[in-house]
Amino acid sequence: QATNSVLYVSLGSIVVMDKKEFIETAWGLFNSNQPFLWVVRPSSTDGSTSIEHDLPNGYLEAVGDRGRIVKWAPQKEVLAHPAVGGFWSHCGWNSTLESIVEGVPMICRPCFGDQNVNARYITHVWKVGLEIRHDDLTRCVIESTIRKLMVEEEGIELRQRVLEMKQQLQMSFQDGGSSHNSLNSLIEFMESLIKI
Repeated sequence: QATNSVLYVSLGSIVVMDKKEFIETAWGLFNSNQPFLWVVRPSSTDGSTSIEHDLPNGYLEAVGDRGRIVKWAPQKEVLAHPAVGGFWSHCGWNSTLESIVEGVPMICRPCFGDQNVNARYITHVWKVGLEIRHDDLTRCVIESTIRKLMVEEEGIELRQRVLEMKQQLQMSFQDGGSSHNSLNSLIEFMESLIKI
């Protein structure tokens, strides 16, 4: 796939979608015409028996090679792949960090807990993602949001900002960077406790 053309979709290991949201997500992905990799755990849909059973009839055939639906994916490796240009996430903290570290802008679909705060930072403070609200999960909104992120000017701006954040993070890890210095300070403090 072309650079930055694939949308990676993964809502974590705990989130359970209702059937309507699952169907709207499937059609929104299809209608966007973007290549995608969608992680669908066997237990990720209410009352699910199998991924194939939950999808609309003929969906996999209609999607063809443009989309892949898998039960699991190595997220850090997927986000690091040059073809991945967007990440639709539940905004768990680990997923948020992994996305920013790899310079991948996000579509935020928070569900509970800290995910709402994380999504707010991603969309309104850092401005490296777009949010789909739970009460607005229609195939049209999903399609439009995917296109904004992946091919429209707004998505280009989000990608540029997340790449700037990635660079800042990399600098903080280097010798003399803020994260590097903070870790060294913690180590020195812990070593001082051992001497006591």
